[in-house]
Amino acid sequence: MLGASDAEWPSTPNFGLKRVFFVKKFSSLALCALLAATALPGCVASKKYDDLKARQAATEQAKADIERQQRQAVSELKKTTDELAELRLQARRLVDDSTETGRNLRRTRQLNTQLTDSYDKLLKNSDRTIADKNADYNKIAKDLARREAELGELDTNLKKSRADIDKLTADLTAREARLAELQKALAQKDKAVNDLKASVSNALRGFKGTDLEVKMKDGKVYVSLSEQLLFKTGSTKVDPKGQEALKQLAAALQNQPDVNVVVEGHTDNVAFTRPTAAMQDNWDLSVLRATEIARLLTTGGIQPQRVTASGRSQYVPVAPNDSPANKALNRRTEIILTPKLDELFKILDTNSSSGQ
Repeated sequence: MLGASDAEWPSTPNFGLKRVFFVKKFSSLALCALLAATALPGCVASKKYDDLKARQAATEQAKADIERQQRQAVSELKKTTDELAELRLQARRLVDDSTETGRNLRRTRQLNTQLTDSYDKLLKNSDRTIADKNADYNKIAKDLARREAELGELDTNLKKSRADIDKLTADLTAREARLAELQKALAQKDKAVNDLKASVSNALRGFKGTDLEVKMKDGKVYVSLSEQLLFKTGSTKVDPKGQEALKQLAAALQNQPDVNVVVEGHTDNVAFTRPTAAMQDNWDLSVLRATEIARLLTTGGIQPQRVTASGRSQYVPVAPNDSPANKALNRRTEIILTPKLDELFKILDTNSSSGQ
């Protein structure tokens, strides 16, 4: 049994020309396959095979970059939330300090009033009493001066605390606004993925079952199609029933220009017994099948620059290759649909710049 797998090629705009070139390359491979069937061996040269592997490595790197950016989005959200909590804690502390300062100020003023009253009473006494109390008066006067100095210092600290509170409040408001904007962008992204899944599921409702599955994973929509629905054993030509399913999918995606499409071919681990010039192993089979499906999707109306075809051979199985049933599960094609995240990345870049 033969089947279909490979590293996901991210569908960012920078890879548009590369995709077209890649499709043309594999169109040439398909032509070579026909020529090989009429005794033209050696059509796939090792240089082209190495070029394919190099392109696959570039695609895997681009995929890792996109996943890193998504992790960065989640990390930035957590960091902003933590900073918001810290700012609120600092604000509460400053409010507490301000309250304590106010209490000290009132106590000092009360004492000042008491000292003033004492001073007035002393003035009303006789000269002898004044002379007797002169030492006490001097002591009280010094204490009053010290208390007035303390009062002035407390008043200065109170004003500074209020200024700090105002600054923290403004900073807190700005961070809350950026956090709300980021949360809104993430919610819009999640809604776009959910709406996309619903649209695809509705378009393919006549094909659901063991041969076709639509699911969400890692913020993307995966359409998994079995070999039984698409291909005959060892073939790279899609059967009529599979063509109809791809036609329905292309119609659902035709008017959604913000969705990129990655076609991944996967196989089981059964090795080729009779390799040909056009197909040496499961790598070739998975890539040729993915290219054929990508061609049918673009024929169905999806812009070619949105589509990436890749083969992952036997290296990303969904089940152990230890039984015919499990091998059949591994022989599949996955069509991965990813909404563009330009707006979310723009917000992240803005937040990163403002935080520096």
